[in-house]
Parts: sequence; structure tokens; C-alpha cells
Amino acid sequence: MTGTGALIRLALRRDRVLLPLWVLLLGFLPVGTVSTYEGLYPDAASRTTLNASSGDNPSIAVIYGKAFDLTTPGGFTAWRYGVFLALFLGLVAAFTVTRHTRAEEDSGRLELLGSAVVGRYAALTAAVAVAAGTSAVVGAVQAVTLIGAGLPAAGSLTFGAGMAGAGLAFTAVAAVTAQLTEYSRSANGLAGGVLGVAFLLRAVGDSSPGASWLSWLSPLSWTQLARPFAGERPWVLFIPLVAAVVVGTGGYLLLPRRDLGAGLLPMRPGPPTAPPSLRGPLGLAWRLQRGALIGWTVAMAVIGAVFGSIADGIGGLVGDSEQVRGIFERMGGAQGIVDTYLALIGSVFGMVVAVYAVLVALRLRTEETGGRAEPVLAAGVGRTAWMGAHLVFALLGSALLLTVAGLGAGLAHGLRAGDLGTQLGHAVGGAIAQLPAVWVVAGVAALLFGLLPTLSAAGSWAVVGVVVGIGLFGPALNAGQAVLDVSPFTHVPKVPGPAVSAAPLVWLTAIGVFTAAAGLAAFRRRDVG
Repeated sequence: MTGTGALIRLALRRDRVLLPLWVLLLGFLPVGTVSTYEGLYPDAASRTTLNASSGDNPSIAVIYGKAFDLTTPGGFTAWRYGVFLALFLGLVAAFTVTRHTRAEEDSGRLELLGSAVVGRYAALTAAVAVAAGTSAVVGAVQAVTLIGAGLPAAGSLTFGAGMAGAGLAFTAVAAVTAQLTEYSRSANGLAGGVLGVAFLLRAVGDSSPGASWLSWLSPLSWTQLARPFAGERPWVLFIPLVAAVVVGTGGYLLLPRRDLGAGLLPMRPGPPTAPPSLRGPLGLAWRLQRGALIGWTVAMAVIGAVFGSIADGIGGLVGDSEQVRGIFERMGGAQGIVDTYLALIGSVFGMVVAVYAVLVALRLRTEETGGRAEPVLAAGVGRTAWMGAHLVFALLGSALLLTVAGLGAGLAHGLRAGDLGTQLGHAVGGAIAQLPAVWVVAGVAALLFGLLPTLSAAGSWAVVGVVVGIGLFGPALNAGQAVLDVSPFTHVPKVPGPAVSAAPLVWLTAIGVFTAAAGLAAFRRRDVG
């Protein structure tokens, strides 16, 4: 463990911008729901109606999880944010561990540090400490702010502790995945796969009474199963602690069984000669991006089918509340609640695909800092061709993912509703309409890479966090239009909807292309590395 303290300080120094942004976003988000809930459901009758219409609705449970008590602001907050905040915090924790372990091995920095007076377990321990500490701080901020808003202390502490526990669980998962593969992208992919399985287990368990035991297997359910503000069960909070200790111990046991820079999973050796496709930058970009694109395509097909299959039952969330209907209209259009839902999930697909677009754009920075871009650019490949080849996958790959998600949602909903032709077009149209907004996010990431490369990762993820936060929670929190307009997804026409204007799509496309082109121009004029 020698040198652990120094590596913790180094990690905090490197993440001094990114981690505080996530703490602020995830920590202060739940408290904004308290006053909003009281405005939407001011009396006991409206709250009882909400509880009856949404509490036992299996379609709603797929998205938000089990609702134990929606008659109080605290119970509504725990139901509305329990799953998604745990999901985002799990991603933050997993990526933090990978960034300070496997990514450091990829770059060669960990080998340099290891040659000094640094113990073999120091880097893993430092990464786990930073990720676990971030999770704990997020949970503490949530608990303190909810208590400050007047909610019961017991429920607030249970909610915050449950969130921190979810972060600890996925910190341990990342500690294991970082030992399995040779590359940080693969480690993050495995951790993301575990998150996806956890979401599916929770969705099936929460929506199927006969399979409710599956929810207990998902870390994303443990916060809600602790029942904050609904007759707390503090003993459930020991589950993430035990899971984190057991799984995390596995990571420590696996670490000495591999060489530095290697993974435990065997890597397939490459061919003795390069194929003709690698003669150009586009072929190289395809070789580097194809694994992620294939994995994301499968994931978006599954996500689309899951969300499309519950479209018929979504009307139960609204009930008799005109205020909640207004929220849905602000989030996704106004032509029927099912069309509203299809427009809403189209926006969700767009925000998810924006994450993929940023990952593709940031691969440019990974290649540059890893020393692999300079030899390529020193030969006959120009900077514009090299960067443009990767941006092709950020732009066209996003189009493919949105199309697949729309097809999955349209097929699942159309077959259940008996109107495949109409619903398939509605779902695909709603998904494809998000493409210009995704291009804006990708263009900003490209601009940051070209103009401010050292801040490209933190800046790009900050943009994603703001966009996703506004899109998912802004309307429900009654955020002002000026705040909502910050997100490009706010300006996308609601498809399906009564009237679709092409002007916003043209403007968003122009902004995305302009920012990407500006990033290309800036990259041509700066030093590599």
C-alpha cells in the first residue's frame, strides 16, 4: 500500500473539475422535487390518485421501479430518482476506478510510478478510495439537502445511504473489470454491461410480481428496497456494503495474478500482416471503433424493445392530474399520451446516444495521449483525415444507433398494439429526430478536443451531464424555459406530434457541423500531444 496517499491526492488533483460537477448535479437534484411535488399534488385526493394510478402500474415500474408510497414528497422523490441517480452514480464510480487504474496502465504512467516507491496495490486502493469517497459525498449531500427541505431525517438518511451504497457496489465491480482486460475501454464496457444487466434485472423484478426476487439481485433496486420515507428498512443498506466488500476483494485477489499492463482474459493475437482496410485512416478508425459500435447497437436494440413494450400502459402514470399531463407534454409533445411517451423515449434515446458520440470523439484524445496518433500523423496521413475519420463514426454511428433504437421500440409497441405500420414509423421518426441534437453534443466534444485538449474529457462529460440533467429532470422540476433551452434536445420537434417544423433541425445540424469543423481547424493549428 506504499504511496496510496500520494496517489489519492494525484487522482483528486486530476479530477478536481469533473468530480465536483457530478457531486453538485447528483447531490442537489433530489431536493428540487419537494416543492414541485407539493405544487403538482397539493391535496390528499390528488396524492391518493397518483399513488393508485402509478404505484402498481407495471409499465411505470419498468422505468422508475417500485413505488411504496407516493402520498408524501419524500416517497415520491425516492421513487422518481432512486433508479436513475443510482445508475448515474454507478457510472461515475466505475469510470473513476477505471480512469485511475487500467487507463493509467494503458498510458504507461502506472509503470513509471511503480518503478518508484509505490506498492502494487496502491493504485487500485487510491482509485477505490476516490470513487467510494465521491459516492459517500453524493449520498451525504442528498441526505443533508433533503433534511434541510423539511423531510424526515430517517428517510433522508436512508435515501442518501442507499445511493452511496449503489456507488460502492459499482466501485467494486470496476475494481474487478479493471483486472480482466488490457484496455480501459474494454474495462468500462464490461462495467457498463454489468450496469445494463442490473437495470434489466430490476425492470423485470419490479414489473413482474412472480419474479420480484430478481430486484434483490440488482444494486439499482437496493435504495428503493430500503423504503426511504415509506417505513424504512435500514438492514437493506448492509447488502451493498457486503456486496462491495466481497466483489472488491475479488479485484484485490486478481491483481497479483497478472502482469502490469496485461489482463486476465486472453487476447486474441492479430494477423501477421495488416489487411488492406488499414491502409487509410477510415479503416483504422473502423478497427478502433467497431467493437464499441457493435456493443452499443445491441444495447440500443434491447433498450428500444424494453421501452417500446410498455407504451400501452404508460397512461396510468398521468391519472387525473392535469399538472402531470402538462409535464409529459413539456417533455415530449401533446398529441395523445402514447404519442407523448414515444416522443419522450425518442429524446431519451438521443441523450443516451450522445454519450456514445462523446466516447467516440474522446477516443481521439486517448490516441493522442497514448502516443499512437503521432506516428500515424508523421507518415502520409493528414490531421484532417485522421480526425475526420473518427468523427464519421460519431456522426453516422449515432444515426445507426438511433435508427436501431427506434426500430426496437416501434416493433415492440406496434406488435402489442396491433398497428405495426403506424407505430413503427412514429417510433423511428421520434428517434431519428434527435440526431441533430446529438451532433451538436458531438461537435462540442470535437471543438474541445481541437481547441482545449487538456480539458476535452472533463468539458465533454460536463456538457453531457448538463444536457442529460436538463432533459430528464428539468421539466419535472418546473425549470424555466431559459434553463431548458440550454439543452439542444429541447429544440427538437416533438415526433410524433401535430406539427413538425424542419427549421430547428436545420439549425441544430448547422451548429453541429460548424462546431465539428471548428474543432478540425483548431486541431490543425496546435501541437500534437
